[in-house]
Amino acid sequence: MSSRESEQEELTRKQRREQARADRKAAEEAAADEAARRKRLAQLGGAAAVIVIAIVVVLIATSGAGKSKNLVVGSSETTKATATVSSLLAGTTQRGTVLGSPTAPVTLRYFGDLECPICADFTLGALPAIIQKWVKTGKLKVEYHSLSTATGKAEQEGAEPEGMFAKQQAAALAAGRQNKAWYYIELFYHEQREEDSGYVTEAFLQGLAQQVPGLNLGQWTSERANPAFTAALAADSREASNEGFTGTPSFLIGRSGGPLKKYEYSSLSNASGFEEAFEAALKG
Repeated sequence: MSSRESEQEELTRKQRREQARADRKAAEEAAADEAARRKRLAQLGGAAAVIVIAIVVVLIATSGAGKSKNLVVGSSETTKATATVSSLLAGTTQRGTVLGSPTAPVTLRYFGDLECPICADFTLGALPAIIQKWVKTGKLKVEYHSLSTATGKAEQEGAEPEGMFAKQQAAALAAGRQNKAWYYIELFYHEQREEDSGYVTEAFLQGLAQQVPGLNLGQWTSERANPAFTAALAADSREASNEGFTGTPSFLIGRSGGPLKKYEYSSLSNASGFEEAFEAALKG
C-alpha cells in the first residue's frame, strides 16, 4: 500500500470517528432534551391534577353547603331565595293560584309538580322575563295547576311518605288563601333539592311557609286540611288528562275567557317562544 493510500485510509477512519462522536453527542443531547421535556410534562400534569382536584373539592363543598337536604330558615341560601322571589313578585296581583290582573287579556295555564326539576328550569329560566314584560304590564295572567309527575315517581320508589304530592300542593294552595300562593310556589322551585331524595318533609314545608313575607302561619296551618284542595287537585288532574298531558311543565295559552290551546315549548330558559304565543293570542 502506497503512502498516499495509507493517508487516505487514515483520513477516512478519522472522519468516521468524528462522525460517530458527532452522532453520539447528538443522540445524548436529544435524550437529555427528551428527559427534560418529560419532566416538565410530569410537573405540569401533576400541577394540573392538583388544580382539578382542588376545583372538584370546592364544587362539592360549595354545592353541599348551598343545597343540603335540610332547609335552614335564615341561612344565606334561604335569605337569597326570599329576596329574589320578593323582588320578582313585587308589584304583581295574586288571587288564589292566579298571578296577574284578573282582567288580563291573555291566560297562561301552567301545570306543574312542585318537585319537578324541569318546572324549576322554567321558573328560573323563562318565567322571570314573562312576569316582568307580560304580567306586570297587565297583559297576561298565569294560572298554576297541579299535576303529579316527579313526586308520584318518588312515592312509588318509597323515597317519600305516601300522599306527599297532595300534602305539598295543598301547602301552596293554603298560602293562596292569603293570596300568597306564588310566593310559596316560587320559593319551592328555588329551593328544590335532589330529586327522589325524600327531602320534602313537614319541616321543609314549614320552612318555606316561614319565608313567605307576611304569611299568617296559624291561618296557613289550619287551611292546609281544607277538603276543597283535594277537589281542586282532582279537577286539575282530570283537565290535564283530557288535554293529554303526561309530564310537567305543560301549558295552555289563549285569550282569557275563551278556549286555550296546548303550547309545545321549544325552550324553558328563553321566553321568546312563549311571547310569540302571547302575541298570537292577543291578535286572535
